[in-house]
Amino acid sequence: MRHRQQGITLIGLLMILALVGFIGYAGIRLAPVYLNYLKIVRTLEQVAVEFKGETSDAARLRVALDRHWTIEDVSEIAVKDIEIKKDGDGISMHVGYDHSVPYIGNVSLTATFDKTVKVE
Repeated sequence: MRHRQQGITLIGLLMILALVGFIGYAGIRLAPVYLNYLKIVRTLEQVAVEFKGETSDAARLRVALDRHWTIEDVSEIAVKDIEIKKDGDGISMHVGYDHSVPYIGNVSLTATFDKTVKVE
């Protein structure tokens, strides 16, 4: 009687490991990019809470952002890159940027970020 073989071959296992490694390495390269973005969003939201209910201008918001970014060590974009606009019901702070990281050889990974926070 023939026994039915079960399992995975060595070549199949190597292909799966290569795919998992390829995706895992991309995650390792992109993790610091997303952590930096989360720091930026957190500081925007903290500044919005600080100035909630106050009449503030763009200069005061930029000073507060700069203070927070110095503490958080945000390095990807500068405070002057934040768009601060006066709306009908308050002020909105908008950040939008792309961040590229080298991946393998001349291939890069690019992440695009866009966030708006309102100060009411």
